[in-house]
Amino acid sequence: MGEWSAPDDQPDDKSVADAAAPRRVLIVDDEPSIREVLTHYLTRVGYEVVQAADGPEALRLATARPPDLVVLDLMLPGLDGLEVCRRLRAWSAVPIVMLTARGEQEDILRGFGLGADDYVTKPFSPREVVVRVQAIMRRIEATTVPAMALDGAVRFGSLVIQPPLRRAERDGQVLDLTAKEFDLLHFLTSHPNLVFTRQQLLDHVWGYDYFGDASTVTVHIHRLREKVETDPAHPRHLKTVWGVGYKFEP
Repeated sequence: MGEWSAPDDQPDDKSVADAAAPRRVLIVDDEPSIREVLTHYLTRVGYEVVQAADGPEALRLATARPPDLVVLDLMLPGLDGLEVCRRLRAWSAVPIVMLTARGEQEDILRGFGLGADDYVTKPFSPREVVVRVQAIMRRIEATTVPAMALDGAVRFGSLVIQPPLRRAERDGQVLDLTAKEFDLLHFLTSHPNLVFTRQQLLDHVWGYDYFGDASTVTVHIHRLREKVETDPAHPRHLKTVWGVGYKFEP
């Protein structure tokens, strides 16, 4: 069960609201109280919210009308959150924020390995969830432009990155990157040959208010290599600098 703030202690920034097309958040949790309080807080700042009480319902809703972001509890009955995450990632790059109990470090890393973008540990304040959702949405909106815009592509051999469209290709094939994977790739390619520690990458890509384990970066680098590199075991671009961190070589 979450640790809720007083009802009047709520974010009052409505800048995310878009009367024509509000961003849509899917909340997946088997506890009605958690779904309701998160719905209350997220709608207050302008998001459209839909709820699912279990995995099958979440997949049905996500397929019928894809959300802009999913808040996903890992401890679901029957089809658990990790399996829901895996199935979503089979066809969608929608950002996923996991809800997990303290001490479930292995599950958190498995979630990142399956493509989750962020996590919040229970008990939590709903304000923390709202802040994390807003941070992800801002990063998406900051680089979202109409399809007719020039792509602003940056090319590194067979790798092509289009930051305004949040799109990357290798050998002409579009890469299925999660929101966080794209953010990490974009950051590293924007600073070629510079070496960053895992903590620096957490600060710059995940945000200075992120309190996750630095091993999160390792998992994401591994997943990026699988998608970006022709030979992930011998990466051409995403290099490890042993004892220091990672860098992107053009």
